Amino acid sequence: MILKPILGWLWCLIHMAISLFELWSCLSNKLECYLISSGLLSKYQILHLERLKCLGVVLDSREAKNVMEVKQLLDWFSTAGIKYVVLYDIEGVIKESIEPGIEASRQDTSNFSDVCANTKSPHCSNEGMVIECLSGSEGKEGIAKAASLLYSASCKGCNSYTTYTRGYDKMDTVFTEADMASALRAVGSGGPEPDLLLVYGPVRCHLGFPSWRLRYTEIMYMGPLKSMKYSSIVKVLCQFAQKHQNYGT
Repeated sequence: MILKPILGWLWCLIHMAISLFELWSCLSNKLECYLISSGLLSKYQILHLERLKCLGVVLDSREAKNVMEVKQLLDWFSTAGIKYVVLYDIEGVIKESIEPGIEASRQDTSNFSDVCANTKSPHCSNEGMVIECLSGSEGKEGIAKAASLLYSASCKGCNSYTTYTRGYDKMDTVFTEADMASALRAVGSGGPEPDLLLVYGPVRCHLGFPSWRLRYTEIMYMGPLKSMKYSSIVKVLCQFAQKHQNYGT
């Protein structure tokens, strides 16, 4: 009889403490974002992007249908000084809509001025910023084509892909990570590995982004696309620049 109300009060206290902590964290984050947007925090005024050669962005396919928000996101990346952006959604919505979306934005603003002439190409240019569009089907097709290429090479007796098992008459085929990377590049599924991956959507995962391009990638969850803020992007870029990584290149 005494233990139940005590446990109930403890549960309420723990729940209240967690709620207050979340409220404080949310308020402090919003205040910091406001100060960043106002330019009152000097450490966020200059972005050091020397280590950020490529930025990856994962979008939920349902949210990616909002072309205006995607264009606004690209505008902020261009303003921040990003030179290479890889946009990904699993259903390929971005790949179908990004080029006409940028073309429409070019007529309205001066920030989006150049769109690649070949609309079938996954790469576009925007104020010196290269945009690469990926979808989930490309990842599956890429790995299948690369595996088929390696298998064909092994069947032809390519010495770089084959070794013999000691003590056995049969031949075992061994593929290294370098062999797989070379095959992926050969079938057109290679590309730069993002140093930083920003995930926008309802879930905290990369939604099938090609894993062979995420070996040493820092992944940050940014929340739903509708709640995106330029100050949040600046904050994440500054945090990435200050981190020390003792792995990768």
